[in-house]
Amino acid sequence: MEKVVDLSHPWNIHSPPWMGYDSPRLWYTQRHSMGGVVSQWLSTPLHVGTHLDSEMHGYSGGRDIGSVPIDRLYGDGIVVDISNEVGPLDLITVDHITKNADIRKGDILILHTGFHKYYQGGSAEDEETYFCRHPGPYKEVSDWFIEMELKWTGTDTGSGDHPMNTAIRNLRPDICKEYEDKIGKSVDEQFPMRDYFYMHRAPFRKGIIHVENVGGDIDQVLNKRCKIGAFPWRFEGGEGAMCRVVAFLDE
Repeated sequence: MEKVVDLSHPWNIHSPPWMGYDSPRLWYTQRHSMGGVVSQWLSTPLHVGTHLDSEMHGYSGGRDIGSVPIDRLYGDGIVVDISNEVGPLDLITVDHITKNADIRKGDILILHTGFHKYYQGGSAEDEETYFCRHPGPYKEVSDWFIEMELKWTGTDTGSGDHPMNTAIRNLRPDICKEYEDKIGKSVDEQFPMRDYFYMHRAPFRKGIIHVENVGGDIDQVLNKRCKIGAFPWRFEGGEGAMCRVVAFLDE
């Protein structure tokens, strides 16, 4: 018997976009009283809710969402629980990941940091903590992703990168200072600008893209090998797309 587990956050007009992006807007273009059916119009950035980044989001010349091979979006994988290993603004290492689960070459790998609880509607909702203080990986993990030839990766945080290796370092200088005090050196020493958005660039050039804002019932599948799929629409020219992420467990 197969159990299907939804690893996607609910999507609505309150869903928070990536920091600095516009919020989604939804309105009615037709009501039942007008013509017997309801029609709606949606205006939204692509990086809202559970979504898949395409290669072209990370580097010029990369493939769009519609060009991702369908067999690359589904396969064997695991949601690795590292929530007891990392906290606010921590750097995720390969050791955090490998000591907690059986990860195999060619897997789909999702990192569970526990920060999904800070997402909109979560048990400890805190949008600032969710987007600006989550843990994140860097070069060591990127190199390992490539070595493992992973199909794609995911995270229950707002970005596949550490927040201080994104635009947040400039948008929130107060948190940048907090991080520098934490590590005892400047953010430019820790994350040189030549390596800006590193997790969006190096793995993407090898076809290893990622899903951000994974959530839903993720706590039901921790450290269990299963089938995992990410299902965006077949979006030609799209640098990202909202998607449904699902785990399929044998019971």
